[in-house]
Amino acid sequence: MRVKDAAVVAGLSGFYYDDQLAIRAGAKADGMVYLGDPVTPGFRRVRQPAECASIILVLEDGQIATGDCTSNQYSGAGGRDPLFDAKKYVPFIEKNVLPKLRGLELTDFRSLAIQFDNMEVDGKRMLASIRYGISQAILDAVAKSQHKTMAEVVADEYGLEISPVERPIYAQTGDERYSNVDKMILKQADVIPHGLFNTLDKIGHKGEALREYLRWIVKRIDQIGEPGYCPIFQCDVYGLLGKAFDDDLDALADALVDMEKEFAPHALRFEYPIDGGTKERTIEYNRALKAKLAQRGCNVKISVDEWNNTLQDMQDFIDAKAVDTFQVKTPVYGSVHHTIEAILLCKKNGVGSYLGGSCTDTDKSTQVSAHIALATQVEEILAKPGMGVDEGMMLVRNEMRRTLAILRMKGRIK
Repeated sequence: MRVKDAAVVAGLSGFYYDDQLAIRAGAKADGMVYLGDPVTPGFRRVRQPAECASIILVLEDGQIATGDCTSNQYSGAGGRDPLFDAKKYVPFIEKNVLPKLRGLELTDFRSLAIQFDNMEVDGKRMLASIRYGISQAILDAVAKSQHKTMAEVVADEYGLEISPVERPIYAQTGDERYSNVDKMILKQADVIPHGLFNTLDKIGHKGEALREYLRWIVKRIDQIGEPGYCPIFQCDVYGLLGKAFDDDLDALADALVDMEKEFAPHALRFEYPIDGGTKERTIEYNRALKAKLAQRGCNVKISVDEWNNTLQDMQDFIDAKAVDTFQVKTPVYGSVHHTIEAILLCKKNGVGSYLGGSCTDTDKSTQVSAHIALATQVEEILAKPGMGVDEGMMLVRNEMRRTLAILRMKGRIK
């Protein structure tokens, strides 16, 4: 089977691009926007609508495959590529990518993904966001050419056993840190709340504001939750938890021990607790904090997000014993074969992983992630795109459940 024709069209992603450096520098929220000037190159304003480009492949038998190019909410931060600008990159894709897709023989996903992932234009590798969309379209096209689900293609090519059950879902609140938690509790998200702890006032001196927020969640679960509902508490603290403790890691470790006791039986995870400004310093801070937690017999888990953009970055954190679990941030990794291999690297090294991404993902990229989650049996998957909870949980849960129903009808799983 070959690709008969190809096209690309600009579209919208699930949320907004935010200039993380400008927000950290004090840009104030004003409704849905931030006041002040952008700092990170590529931004026209501190918050601007996120964009995508949909790549459309028409197969010889008339079937249609698609994939979406998009970057993450905090593009340009933590060593990441700049944001995806559709006006700039749709013409680039039309000129440089579509001619190579037309007539492409759909042999297998992995080799084709690697081929386009390594493709250079004028001596430079394409943006991760572009490689991300191309690989989604190729995976979809190969699956359709073989009359398989995308989960089956991934499992067959990597020698994996597909999960017979849907994977746990991690939801994020965005700025609606209270009403969105209610939604998570009502719909029984497995991991909550994310919390968007992106300013020190949300964490509080010595973490007291963070603790008060988690206390409220515990009470809210008791008030409106179903009997037996006991989600994991995972908070993204954007590198600010260390600052809340004046960079005193012993004091921070003692506080985490207390929090573990206070919020049991809810397991606790903190994503991106300390930002060292570079990958190397962030690794050292994480390693030191993990060691102090181990000395105290504390099981609070440290999750890595920033400075984790490649498989080598992951290996560096693993070798330094500076991580308990990784967010595999799909748009940052480029081609989705890297996402698959990142999850498998975690499994090989006994490290946790969750298939993340960004609120700026799209419906299509989310569907692809759901298939990868089932094929790799990842520990959890982010409810995406957007920050509304309902939409992201619907897309992820429904795609997994539909796929599992199909696989049962085919006799692929029990």
